[in-house]
Amino acid sequence: MTNLEIINSKIYTPERIIHQLSVWRFKDRKIVFTNGCFDILHQGHIDYLSKAADLGHVLIIGVNNDASTRNLKGPSRPINDEYSRAMILAALHFTDAVILFDEATPYNLIKYIQPDILVKGADYTIEQIAGSDIVLAKGGQVITIELLPGFSTSAIEARIKES
Repeated sequence: MTNLEIINSKIYTPERIIHQLSVWRFKDRKIVFTNGCFDILHQGHIDYLSKAADLGHVLIIGVNNDASTRNLKGPSRPINDEYSRAMILAALHFTDAVILFDEATPYNLIKYIQPDILVKGADYTIEQIAGSDIVLAKGGQVITIELLPGFSTSAIEARIKES
């Protein structure tokens, strides 16, 4: 398999990931799920995602599709299209799966995947995290990770517009 084929094989649809979830569960792998727009991947994202990956054996990243990102972030976003964002995230060695979703939150995707650990940035409280009720009800963990100060896609976008 070429590197590009390996990267593309990590981009799943919900229908296609169901078999892989069974394999991971059979192997008793702890499944970690996180999500976001990840519009311009930066050091803050890498720090956050690598720490999330360290919490289990499998890292699944839910990515807001273009329409969902536009609804959340405004008409100038996303800067990078959904396939580009998914591909960049899939290229990270600690990423096992990337799944696009089209809703404001990944609640239904979390309900479908049933991760063992749900992760978001510490700018959220556990009660604010979509799907926390699902994960906690099944005995899983909801963990927040401190964000690296000074890094955000919105700040990068503003600096680009200023120059």
